[in-house]
Amino acid sequence: MSNRGRLVAIYPGSFDPITNGHWDIMRRALGLFDHVVVALAVNVHKRPLFPLATRIRMIREVVGKNPRVEVDSFRGLLVDYARSRGARFLIRGLRAVADFEYEFQFAHMNRQLAPDIETIFLPTNEENFYVSSSLVREVGMMGGDISRLVPRAVLQTLKKKFNKKP
Repeated sequence: MSNRGRLVAIYPGSFDPITNGHWDIMRRALGLFDHVVVALAVNVHKRPLFPLATRIRMIREVVGKNPRVEVDSFRGLLVDYARSRGARFLIRGLRAVADFEYEFQFAHMNRQLAPDIETIFLPTNEENFYVSSSLVREVGMMGGDISRLVPRAVLQTLKKKFNKKP
């Protein structure tokens, strides 16, 4: 399907796993854009908890059959991927000041590489301000309650991974 005339945004990340904070950013991005591509970055330097196919499946379970959301993966430069998808916008979620510094550098590098692609920052809602995938993984591995931090479908997958009863 052509993206001509549509506002397309890429929401990149590792989503290992997808959290309620990620889901909040996705829903809000849909209020701004016609089509949102949730793009899982394949990073050879990271050792994910879940394989790529499992992360894609979890995101698809969370977003359901919404035709305005697509889940995909990519390797290489994000701006090259965005261009290949006809997207002019990158969505980045912000939790804290520390996030901003990293994201600001990332946005400026992308601007140097692709001045035609804009980065849009969306601050997380207060309820998910402290939630990160790494924190969810750590608390979950130690048997802590992560039920308020991730969507229900993701919770079941995490419990199976950590050998906990659902």
